[in-house]
Amino acid sequence: MTTDTLKVQTKDDAYGNSYTTNISNDKLTNQDFLKLLLEEMKMQDPTKPMDSNKMLDSQMQMSSIDTNMELAKSMEALKISYAQSSLSTAANVIGKNIEDGNMSDQGYNKTYTVMSVENKEGEIFVRAQELLFLEDNVKDKDGNKINYDLSGYILDSNGKKTGNMIALTNPGQIALDSNNKVIVIDRDGKIIEDDDKFVFELTGDRTKVYSDEITTIPFNAVTKIF
Repeated sequence: MTTDTLKVQTKDDAYGNSYTTNISNDKLTNQDFLKLLLEEMKMQDPTKPMDSNKMLDSQMQMSSIDTNMELAKSMEALKISYAQSSLSTAANVIGKNIEDGNMSDQGYNKTYTVMSVENKEGEIFVRAQELLFLEDNVKDKDGNKINYDLSGYILDSNGKKTGNMIALTNPGQIALDSNNKVIVIDRDGKIIEDDDKFVFELTGDRTKVYSDEITTIPFNAVTKIF
């Protein structure tokens, strides 16, 4: 019988017999209770036997406590199992695009690409980067890719501005002239025309440009996966 933290309170009756009035022990089990009850019955005053109804009530209370403890353990195990299952399901969206119902400043649904998922105290979250826009890719006459920043400034191989820029209608969206040619502007703000050095053309594909920040979103807040 577990007695590590057992606290027993007793009293003496009019005949000098000692009897138990209170038992306290967080580790006391139903079997321990029955052993104590039988021991108390052995030591009771034959002329004043214990009330059988009280004995039965005490046993029922102990059984109810045991049942509740087992139910609590089962619920905790179920909670852990559900969290693991939810995490496994959420892992399937890694690398995919999602929406959470929030709108961008331009009035579009914000789109994110999921980088990872995590479980925080039983709640599932996705960690994602916001997709800011799709950037038009440009190449020169030799087929080399031209790099430019958000304002359209053409960058050299070291990532520094060259002074010339590509005209943009929106971030990453290149403006074309009436002949569907890329519009290049020099340092003085004039359009460069008929110059073999600046023969640029769209490649037809686009590059995803993401925010540098990682956004944490509750998985149950995701409204769309694609």
